[in-house]
Amino acid sequence: MWPIIMALLRRNAVYITLPFAGVVGFIGYNLESLLSDKYTPYSKSIQELRAERLAEDLADSNAAQVDKLRLKENVLERNLSPSLQKKI
Repeated sequence: MWPIIMALLRRNAVYITLPFAGVVGFIGYNLESLLSDKYTPYSKSIQELRAERLAEDLADSNAAQVDKLRLKENVLERNLSPSLQKKI
């Protein structure tokens, strides 16, 4: 009898596997919804955060008083190769 049952299962594996996987997935989905907390706190989007940051930067700084715009050294000496540097 077992060889006949195994032959039927082997022949109809596709038709047996899909409903079995559906039942297992349905049970797992409902079990997870019962056990876990689905609450996600609100957080601002990246675009909103960027817009706020840009607005703060424009409001806080004057264009003439930005440290990044001031040159602290000669422009030509900025990325100078060590072999071309002055030896003191």
